[in-house]
Formats: sequence, structure tokens, C-alpha cells
Amino acid sequence: MKTTAFLLTMLVPAVVSAQQKPTTGYAPVNGLKMYYEVHGSGDPVVLLHGSFMTITNNWTRWIGELSKTRKVIAVEMQGHARTADIKRDFSYENLADDVAALLDHLKIPSADLIGYSMGGGVAMQCAIRHPEKVRKVVSISARFRQDGLVKEGLDAFPKLTPEAFKDSPIEIEYKKLSPAPDKFADLVNHIKAMASTPFDFGADKLRATKAPMFFIHGDADGVRLEHISEMFRLKGGEVHGDMRPRSASRLAILPDTTHVTLMDRMPVIVPMVNDFLDGKPQKQ
Repeated sequence: MKTTAFLLTMLVPAVVSAQQKPTTGYAPVNGLKMYYEVHGSGDPVVLLHGSFMTITNNWTRWIGELSKTRKVIAVEMQGHARTADIKRDFSYENLADDVAALLDHLKIPSADLIGYSMGGGVAMQCAIRHPEKVRKVVSISARFRQDGLVKEGLDAFPKLTPEAFKDSPIEIEYKKLSPAPDKFADLVNHIKAMASTPFDFGADKLRATKAPMFFIHGDADGVRLEHISEMFRLKGGEVHGDMRPRSASRLAILPDTTHVTLMDRMPVIVPMVNDFLDGKPQKQ
């Protein structure tokens, strides 16, 4: 598992870009004290990090770009960084309910959601469970069913250990930010259990979501190409757009890009995301 841990540490940027000081707080949601930051102004967009991650090591540079035109609400989910863990299983459903409750706390009727990896799954689940609160979803390298991951990825999670992260930037950042810095092993074991438990959001439920979705993947990001195609088809993709109206949802697959290096493709991805979020519904 050393290779997996090494790749995960690459997500932490070497240089943190200077940003204006955000408004911060802790929202009392579903037994959590969820840490959040608010940057910029405009239409609200919520950033949902991946497994093991924090705001600081998942969204560096992204926040600065997105907050030029939007109110960016970055959160840290259960057990991650400044949001302390509680006695509750990690699940996409629970985490999605937390996001909906946060929007209620902030008095935001609805928002766009951008999620990476685990966060992308949370964003999709939020659109399923709380459709009135989700305007659009950007899902970056996520899946809606456990078998969406390639076999080597599925085989890797059960072997993951806290020791694989020893002295890595991920462990160091957790210990620096967490109110329980000695509980990193608990976080790893929570995520391992969540990733190893079969899950399926339901194809019919994903198809029925009202929010347009933008699926962004790397051509080597570990999510099966058939699964990516299935998600896009469920949201109305695979049509001849010159011959009839096409779906409001979108798909992008970046070449020579892995699960980890997707986050380094921010200069390419953010303009596409802005175009999607700004886009108006097509006339039927």
C-alpha cells in the first residue's frame, strides 16, 4: 500500500496560494460541529473534499479561482480535519444529509455542489436525497455504485492501513488541524469500512434527479469507463446533439490524467466548470 499512500500525498500542493481571509464557522448539524469557510460572493457553490482530505490540501488554488465570481463554501466532513468525528458510520447518505443541514444553517435555499472522489459521491447522493437544495452537480472522479471502481482499486482498500500514511503530508495536515490529532487511525479505518461496504445509489434514483450533472474524469483515474458512460447515459447523455436537443448534463474525460493528478488540472477544469454552472437550460 506504499504506492497508494504516496499517490495520495501528491494531492497536497507544495505551495499554498495567498487568498483573502475567509469567513469561518462551525455549523451544528446532525450531531456534528461541521467546519466551513466562505470565500467570495455571488451564487453559492459548495466544495466537498475527497477521502482523508482537508480544505487546505484538496482545494488550494481552486478556491481562489472559483471565488472570483461565486460565493464558495468549503467544508470539512465528518472526522476530517477541523470537523471532529462522532459515533456514527461514514456513509454517503449521512454525509449528504450533513451538507443539506449546513445549507439550512447558512440560510441558503439551494446551491451548486462540486465534489471530488468521495465528495463527488456525496454530491450525487445529496441531489438524490435533497433535490430542492441542489441546483447543479460537478462530480470529479466519483461513482454511484461500488463496482464503478476498477478491480485493483477495489482490492486496494481492504489492505489500507494507517501506517501507510506515516509522516505523509496527509497525516501531518490531519494532526495539525484536527481537534483529536491522535485519532488519524480512526479516520483511516472509517474510510476503509465505507469503501469496502457494497453501495449502490440506484440507477433509477440517479436518472430521476433534477439537477444537471457534469461528470469529470481522467482517462486513467480508476473509475471504469463503462461506469462513467452509464452515469452520463442516466442523465440523458449519448445523443446526437446536432439532430435533437441534448442533455443539460455534461461529460469530460481528460487525457493522460489519473485520480490524483486530476486536481492538478485545475487550469483546464475550472473554466469548464464555470461554463457549466453559468449555462442556461436549452430550449426544448
